[in-house]
Amino acid sequence: MTPQFDGLRAVFVNATLKRSPEPSHTDGLVGVSTRIMEEHGVAVEVIRAIDHEIATGVWPDMTEHGAEVDEWPTMFEKVLAADIMVLAGPIWLGDNSSVMKRVVERLYGCSGLLNDVGQYAYYGRVAGCLITGNEDGIKHCAMNLLYSLQHLGFTIPPQSDAGWIGPVGPGPSYLDPGSGGPENDFTNRNTTFMTYNLMHLATLLRDAGGVPAYGNRRSEWDAGCAPDQANPEHR
Repeated sequence: MTPQFDGLRAVFVNATLKRSPEPSHTDGLVGVSTRIMEEHGVAVEVIRAIDHEIATGVWPDMTEHGAEVDEWPTMFEKVLAADIMVLAGPIWLGDNSSVMKRVVERLYGCSGLLNDVGQYAYYGRVAGCLITGNEDGIKHCAMNLLYSLQHLGFTIPPQSDAGWIGPVGPGPSYLDPGSGGPENDFTNRNTTFMTYNLMHLATLLRDAGGVPAYGNRRSEWDAGCAPDQANPEHR
């Protein structure tokens, strides 16, 4: 029986350098994943980060630290409302874009917040990444993002990244005529596997009520209740 994932929510953050409505090659690859999710009952939202005023900094709301405008708090609420987050972006000089780095920094700035049971805020959510470009660097960019995401508290499923690059060097990008990007079997396979793995693991976590809250509660640690260690002040 074909699985359904009704009730799941996913947010894709596109870290292209192109402002809307300029076409984004990253959007093209994102569409492969979002189509699969939507066909299986997942509510999907795609956010193009550069279209929003995301202040530089590592505090949850940078208007409290000198920024005149900061739309990040609204984006953060969308991340918390989702079961799945996918970071997607281009390769520039072999690395993630400056927009992507800002998004990761702002995710980091909120990672110390706690959920209702005292765990870090991103616990119970899964994440993956999609990378596009016409130069080498997919694995490097994915390694950086997946490490960052798990460090912040997201759960990373197997095969949780995918990407496409054309011939290394000046050449066509993903959506350019004749690039072969949308037809590339390797990219389509990895993107499909990533998408299903994200949905499967998000379902498991949802049905389990999230990551079990034993041994990983910051609130208890701060109160002196370190699990499986002596707590002489409470004897």
